[in-house]
Amino acid sequence: MIYFIVNEISRTGKGANAWKEVKRLATEAGVEYKAYKTEYEGHAIKLANHICRMEDDDICLVVVGGDGTMNEVINGMEHFDKVRFGMIPNGSGNDFGRGLNLPKSIEENWNMILSCINEGKASYTSMDLGQVEWDGCQKPRLFGISSGVGMDAIVCKKAIHSNLKKFLNKIHLGKLTYVFITIYTLFSMDTTEAEVTYMDESGNPLETKQLTKMIFSAAMNLHAEGGGVPMAPKGNAFDGLLSVSSAYQIPKWRTFFCLPILMAAKHEKLKGFCIKDGASVHMTISKPMVLHADGEYLGDPTEITFTCLPNKLKMLMK
Repeated sequence: MIYFIVNEISRTGKGANAWKEVKRLATEAGVEYKAYKTEYEGHAIKLANHICRMEDDDICLVVVGGDGTMNEVINGMEHFDKVRFGMIPNGSGNDFGRGLNLPKSIEENWNMILSCINEGKASYTSMDLGQVEWDGCQKPRLFGISSGVGMDAIVCKKAIHSNLKKFLNKIHLGKLTYVFITIYTLFSMDTTEAEVTYMDESGNPLETKQLTKMIFSAAMNLHAEGGGVPMAPKGNAFDGLLSVSSAYQIPKWRTFFCLPILMAAKHEKLKGFCIKDGASVHMTISKPMVLHADGEYLGDPTEITFTCLPNKLKMLMK
């Protein structure tokens, strides 16, 4: 049995076409499946929780949707040890699929997922997940791509309900949403002072860094976010570490010239940028800033801890 969680309105409604193709492929393969369609924000969390409580000791759960749906599903999952997870990306950004080099073709991706399923419950690839906690949170939030504060979080928050995003999705240019909103945000946002402590697997401090006039700090599980912005070019989800990419003390007039360098993944040695790895990272900031996880708005905290959860998710991928 394959359980699908489907977001038909992902990519401004094109998710319905993606699901139609997946359903055709599943029917042609003669596999038994059950599909659950999301109806409102947060619904995928409840659906995933329901599926993961089933008595089957090998639950194959496949998402047809975007990065936001993926994030809801992993946060609704329980019993990670008995769940194998597949992703057929169909969102605006698709940073999760891109970061894992999943096939772009729905049919190729489906064939890879089905091959893993048919080979039995030992067929999967373990990947790390990230976890973020902040002052006032009732429950930590998991993330597959990234979590961060400042500019990238503000951009994600604005993009969620952006009319520009809806328009650009219709003409297959949805990724440009993040570029346009980023340019506007760079010149309009306030910076903050931050203290960041990077820690090893045992929680021992490795280094503490002061970030003056911080623009953003993004804890990356994969290398890119926001529709392909390579915040941490060497970041990957298989090393037990988060790559934390920060920008600070850069005059606003110079940020415009830094943006193309960031987009080209050449910013690592540029003055004002810092990329450091840690099994966990604690951050204290001088005033509240927007926080996100995989583009989902979480609040405006001042104390944040990012943690890598090694080999947490069993991916139906090769």
